[in-house]
Amino acid sequence: MLVGCGEWGFREMPMEQHFEICKDFGFHWMEFGIGGGQLGRLPEQPSKEDIDAFCALGEKYQIKTPFCCIENDFTLADEQQHQEMLEKVLSQIKAGAACGASHVRLFAGFTPLEQMTEVSWGRMLQAFARCDALCQELGLLIAIETHGAIKFDSTGAAIHSHTASTQREALSKLMAGLPERIGFNYDPGNLKPLADDDALLRLDLIDERINYCHLKDWRKSGEGWVACAIGDDDLDYKPILERMSFDGIYLIEYEPLEDPKEGIQRSLDYLQKIVPQVDLGG
Repeated sequence: MLVGCGEWGFREMPMEQHFEICKDFGFHWMEFGIGGGQLGRLPEQPSKEDIDAFCALGEKYQIKTPFCCIENDFTLADEQQHQEMLEKVLSQIKAGAACGASHVRLFAGFTPLEQMTEVSWGRMLQAFARCDALCQELGLLIAIETHGAIKFDSTGAAIHSHTASTQREALSKLMAGLPERIGFNYDPGNLKPLADDDALLRLDLIDERINYCHLKDWRKSGEGWVACAIGDDDLDYKPILERMSFDGIYLIEYEPLEDPKEGIQRSLDYLQKIVPQVDLGG
């Protein structure tokens, strides 16, 4: 099993620290992000100097960065805001390609499913078609993350609700309307709070379209959920991994900020218990 490191838990660290931590663990594949106002990501509009500095870090630490996350929402109700979002994403896809990415992780959007209209569905699908055409020119593939809409309660626990990429019928509709080249970032942890008694967590539905995968879990906290490492709660990854057709690089995405190294280590320890071999690319 090929395993790399996701970027979200590094979002408040300087970029070089991402590389240092990954190097210390022995990872040879790392995810990076563009935009979203996070310290640990490249800026919204990376300059040539930003891109060159990023690529130099990859060379220095001998870590490949084929996975790029872009912060987007293609379900915005306002047409002008939607168009501005699309233009931003197209620009950031070009920057991701210049950084050496092979896959770009996007979101369908964070509008709760019950608020989606046929107009917003149409705009979303058209936006993905535009992005896919550019990615085809640049040699990239798109992966849409299975991600719900999230609000936080007074304790900081996340309340998840369905979006176009989580509810079963909506996900089927999304898949049917997308160009065939577009795949999915399968995130079983994100789907757990929205499972609706689906023990397979949509795997039977999207297995053939998975081209990217995050590994994490969420545990219940009051009426909400708190992100945690795989193995920290009750999401059993063994049957999921045994059923998956995906043969690419799985990314540990440990989200909490207070103990990223410990969370990554717990994730690796868990994987080593349930799979025959964990290969970090060395």
